[in-house]
Amino acid sequence: MPSLQLVVNVVVIVAMLHVLLGGCAYGVMLERKLSAWMQDRVGPNRVGPRGLLQPIADGLKFIMKEEHTPTGADRMLFTLGPGLAILPAMTAFVIIPWGGTLDLSTLPVFVTDLLTKVGFTIGDSVRFAGANLNVGIIYLIAVASLGVYGVALGGWASNSKFSFLGGLRASAQMISYEIPMGLSLLCVILAAGSLDPYQIIASQQLHGWNLIQQPLVAIIFYACLLAEANRAPFDLAEAESELVGGFHTEYSSMRFAMFFLAEYFHVITGSAFFALLFLGGWSVNPLGGLFPGLDLPASGSIALVLLQVGVMLGKTALMLAFAMAVRWTIPRFRFDQLMKLAWEGMIPAALLFLTAAATMTFLGMTQYLWASSLACLAIIWVVRPLIPQQRNPNHRLPIIGSRFSPTEDEIVATASTHPVARSDEAIQDSRQGPISIH
Repeated sequence: MPSLQLVVNVVVIVAMLHVLLGGCAYGVMLERKLSAWMQDRVGPNRVGPRGLLQPIADGLKFIMKEEHTPTGADRMLFTLGPGLAILPAMTAFVIIPWGGTLDLSTLPVFVTDLLTKVGFTIGDSVRFAGANLNVGIIYLIAVASLGVYGVALGGWASNSKFSFLGGLRASAQMISYEIPMGLSLLCVILAAGSLDPYQIIASQQLHGWNLIQQPLVAIIFYACLLAEANRAPFDLAEAESELVGGFHTEYSSMRFAMFFLAEYFHVITGSAFFALLFLGGWSVNPLGGLFPGLDLPASGSIALVLLQVGVMLGKTALMLAFAMAVRWTIPRFRFDQLMKLAWEGMIPAALLFLTAAATMTFLGMTQYLWASSLACLAIIWVVRPLIPQQRNPNHRLPIIGSRFSPTEDEIVATASTHPVARSDEAIQDSRQGPISIH
């Protein structure tokens, strides 16, 4: 007889897959509205009430566009690339614990009797996750990292130098940023003492969220998350100002849409993963054991599980919106700056944080990991100026006679000297009325 846990796993996978697909569609609209709000614009508001049907119009547009395969492209690999990009993104989320544990003893007796008569094996409890794996963290990292194959393959098979360079950039970037991501993930695993997502949440409910216990690790992990998803300011694989569109330059119609969906799926899954690792999952008490009894229990009735699902989805949406705000706030890195940040900044820092986390775990002081984060910050502050620095490739070359390098007897004036330009008062224009000069 099938177990009830297996049925719940299948239901959670099917339900959350559709929720995330809808989240990808309306995540695009959310990003367009957020960017419009940040840039003092209106954003999409024509299709449907307040523009709510805009994602449907975008989907229809992608379906109706012409499929184009460039001359000289490998047709099979050109079509396979988007599929290899989106499939890992759509299968990585299954280990995310969206809810806690449902205690079957809280169900009405007639419900359990009905399930037994139908042929289900009834246990004591069921977990609301797509897959109940005790090595779920390893699974998610392993599956999500496969997405680079689709990006690199699509860039190579396009027979375009811009696409090929974008694929190479994506490969180098993902390989580089997986190292600090893995090291920062080990810090969380050491603190929890387990690879089981439920145990990681339980550890945070006991000692406090990892965002508070290990804030520097959280910053590194989130930056690597954006880099792995090719999100700004790490979107060098599709830099429009340099590579036209990067690895998806030659793609159109639904093949391009699959790359687009893969990016948003990665961001949503990564946001849920960040909520699991650093925001306590469905926990609502950031300080953990300092205020016992103020958090949601791990096991309970169906109402409790639905509340936990709502908290988890809320945190995921919050981190997704934060990623969008980062995109429209921070300018894109140059590629050498991107690689330098990973190899000379994040990797040494992540090794230091891992050493501190291992030391605190060995001493049995995981509840004081926040103190080790402060110690690491002090070490970086002291040691950083002592490390020999390479010559800055971005230094400004002095050009004698320019306003940045004037001669000794030259007086440089960059501000306007006209009295009208220096006045804040309104002036009268006979054609347009009063005009304020700022």
